[in-house]
Amino acid sequence: MIMRDAVMLETTAMPARVDDKVAQDRDRREHRLDDLFRRVVLGCALFVLVSLLGAGLSMLVGGWDAFKTFGPGFAWSTDWDAVNHKFGALVPIYGTLVTAAIAMLIAVPISFGIALFLTEIAPGWLRGPVSAAIELLAGIPSIIYGMWGLFVFVPFLAQNVYPWLDEHVGALPVIGPMFQGPPIGLGMLTAGIVLAIMVIPFISSVMREVFNTVPAPLKESAYAVGNTTWEVVWDIVLPYTRSAVVGGIFLGLGRALGETMAVTFVLGNAHQLSMSLLEPGNSIAATIANEFTEADSPIYISSLIALGFLLFVVTFIVLAIARLMLNRLARQGGSHS
Repeated sequence: MIMRDAVMLETTAMPARVDDKVAQDRDRREHRLDDLFRRVVLGCALFVLVSLLGAGLSMLVGGWDAFKTFGPGFAWSTDWDAVNHKFGALVPIYGTLVTAAIAMLIAVPISFGIALFLTEIAPGWLRGPVSAAIELLAGIPSIIYGMWGLFVFVPFLAQNVYPWLDEHVGALPVIGPMFQGPPIGLGMLTAGIVLAIMVIPFISSVMREVFNTVPAPLKESAYAVGNTTWEVVWDIVLPYTRSAVVGGIFLGLGRALGETMAVTFVLGNAHQLSMSLLEPGNSIAATIANEFTEADSPIYISSLIALGFLLFVVTFIVLAIARLMLNRLARQGGSHS
């Protein structure tokens, strides 16, 4: 009797030991997979940092001769004399910042209007085609925008818009000097408009997506108490999505600062510093694209690479400001909640 009970007890204990062993093996396997997953995603994050540092350091090393030769004055000198090997970055920096600013002044309100129309006003049958058109605009290569700008948009502006601006707006006391000049069609204003057309799809897509994340009960309750569409957007939608909206705007600004081909076609590529937006100018990306193959001396090449490093620094500063603004908005949102 005792022997039979012992055998039965051992028999019932064996499945429990087998189940424990299977569970331990499964836990070890899951732990190895989880550790492998952490290592892979850590490698992805480090790859981004290494690539960023590598790009910045490579441009700094390549442009060190220019920084050493011209000193800090390289950043605010207007010289660009390839024959006498005198170079300065002020004109390209000025053109880059001005064209990007013009692009954002045009693109942000239009993008906001597009996103507002698609999320709050447009009927259902129209939202799909308009959204698809915006996505198609975002996928068009920049060189196509540049060719369209040069062969279609520039002649239109030169014949119909810039003469009127020079005659009527150019006579005004304060802003007049910005709209004076020969109506040739090429210039910083043209480049800014083309850049605005290029970045509108990106900014409006971000705004549309974040506007759609606003809970419907919040908007419905606001409409129920008699608020207008504008009041709902201003008091409900924008406060709820302001961090993401600012992030989308700075995403478009980063695209505008670094654009090369489209700007090269319509900016005029004249290395001169002028207040007039109708006159040709230059940008960092356009200068590098136009002159890198023609650089015939080490200091010339180093100056172009130094321009690339300055563009890297300017973009980094802009994105850092965007991050600080997002953090501040997040803290303000937390304090109000």
